Amino acid sequence: MLKTGDRAPDFLLADKNGKKYSIKDFSGKKTVLYFYPRDNTPGCTRQACAFAGAYSEFQRRGVNVVGISKDSADSHRKFAEKYSLPFVILSDPDLEAIKAYGVWQEKKNYGKVSMGVVRTTFIIDENGIITHIMPKVKPDTNASEILELMK
Repeated sequence: MLKTGDRAPDFLLADKNGKKYSIKDFSGKKTVLYFYPRDNTPGCTRQACAFAGAYSEFQRRGVNVVGISKDSADSHRKFAEKYSLPFVILSDPDLEAIKAYGVWQEKKNYGKVSMGVVRTTFIIDENGIITHIMPKVKPDTNASEILELMK
């Protein structure tokens, strides 16, 4: 299990256009790396739209915002276009980063147990070190809580 002070695990994942990104592509700036279960679901849409609404403030503070889910690049492209999402969303269908960051966990929903992505946000410093881990975040307040934390 990752903890604050750990080096952020590397990955190589594609965005909505097939461009490959590694965690190293975001070094030199603080990065908000958030994992979410699925495109176009109510909670994930609210979370993404909250990050989109606060994106200019993240940019003003020199902070990258990156979302990751197991959805396909095509699904991400449609999701980003539908909601005008200005930040990078990466596709992780093989669960490379999802498992490396420890967010693939057992979930219970209406008594049914299954494996899935637990909504979690990591704040990574300019040198690739995890400074904050926010497990089981609330979609509506995640972006504003991070901005408050970074004051």
